[in-house]
Amino acid sequence: MKTKLFTALAIVTLSFMACDSNDDNTKVTPQPETTELKGSITSNVTLKAGEIRLTDPTIVREGATLTIPAGTKIIATTQSAYILIEKGAKILAKGTAAQPIIFTSSTAKSGSWGGLVINGKAPLSRANASDPSTFGTEINDQIQYGGSDIADNSGELDYIILEYTGANISDDKEHNGLTLNGVGNGTKISNIYIKDGADDGIEFFGGSVDVTNLLVVNSEDDMFDFTQGYSGTVKNAYGIWTAGFKTDEVDPRGIEADGNHDGKGPDHINQSNFKMQDITIINHSSQLATKDKDGNEIPLMNDFVKIRRGATAIITNLLIKNAANSTFSDIIDMKDGNGAGNAATNITYTFEPESLFSSSKIKLEGAAKATKNNTSTGANTSVFAWTKYTF
Repeated sequence: MKTKLFTALAIVTLSFMACDSNDDNTKVTPQPETTELKGSITSNVTLKAGEIRLTDPTIVREGATLTIPAGTKIIATTQSAYILIEKGAKILAKGTAAQPIIFTSSTAKSGSWGGLVINGKAPLSRANASDPSTFGTEINDQIQYGGSDIADNSGELDYIILEYTGANISDDKEHNGLTLNGVGNGTKISNIYIKDGADDGIEFFGGSVDVTNLLVVNSEDDMFDFTQGYSGTVKNAYGIWTAGFKTDEVDPRGIEADGNHDGKGPDHINQSNFKMQDITIINHSSQLATKDKDGNEIPLMNDFVKIRRGATAIITNLLIKNAANSTFSDIIDMKDGNGAGNAATNITYTFEPESLFSSSKIKLEGAAKATKNNTSTGANTSVFAWTKYTF
C-alpha cells in the first residue's frame, strides 16, 4: 500500500441553521461540520456525533488533538484508509456503554481498511542507553515513535469498537486492529472490542500503556502481540476464535511476545517485561490446519502462549480452552530460533479440557515457571455486555 499524505485538513462541509421569517433577520453563523476524514490534521478537531467517512489515510500531526464524541461511527470506504496519531498528538475518543464509538468499514469483511495507530514518546528496547529510543512506524517509516517519557499521554480510548481491519501494507505486512507504538502510561485505554481483523487484534511496540477490558474476536493472526520493550499491564482480556473462524496466516497465536523488534536485538536493553492479569484464550475454530512457511500443514493454533526473543511475561489467572475437535501445537512455548523467552517468566493457568493436555505441550526456558491449576477463571465477561457479543 502506497501511503499518500495530504496537506489539507479533514474535508469539511457546512451545515446551516434555517431562520424563520419572524426572527427579525437575525443572522446565524454557519458551524462547520466534518463529514469526511482524510489527510493531515494540524490543529484541534472535534467531530460531531454521527457518521463520518474515512476516505484515505488520516494523520493527526504533532500538537493536534482529534476529539471523537460518544456515538460516532467512522466508516472507512477504501482499503488504504487508516487513522494515525503522531507522537505529541492526541486522540480523545470517549464512548459510553450505551453509545460506543465504532470504527468500521463500508465492506463488512476482514482486511477492508487499515486500523487505528497511536504513536507515543515512551521507551523502546534498543542496543544501549545512549542509542535513540525511536523507531519508524511500520506503515510509514518516516513517522517516528518512541522516546524517554514513560508517562507520555496520547489521549484516551474508552468504549471503542474496531472491526474489519488489517488491510495490507505490503506483501508481508498488514495493519493490526489497534497498534500502540511507544505509547506511555499517561494514556488511558479501556473497554475495547476488536473483531474480524486480518492480522493481530492488538499489538504493542514498546511503551508502557496499560489496557483494561479488552475483547478480541476472530483476529486472523495473533490475538495479543507484544514486542520492542513493552512494559505495561493488560488486565481482563478475552480472545476467541469461534467455530466458523478461518485464517491463512502462517503462525497464528493467542499471545505472542518478543523482547526486541523481530528478534534482531538479543542483547538490547529494556526488552519487553510486562504483566497480564485475568486472561482468557479460546480456540473453537473448525479449521484443522494452516500451512507453515514451507507449505507444510500444521495445527491451526500455533501456540496459545509464545514468549520468546528475550521477553519476560508475568501472566496470572489465565484460562485456556480448546474445543474437542480444534487443533493446536503448544500450550506454552518459550523456544525460538532468534532467542528464547526470559527465564524470569511466570505463568499461572488452567487448561481445558484435561483430556487434551500433555506436559509435552509446555516448553519452558531455564527457571521459567508455568503453574497449572484448575482454579483460574480468566476474564470477567460481564464487563463486555455493552458489545452485545454472546459468550
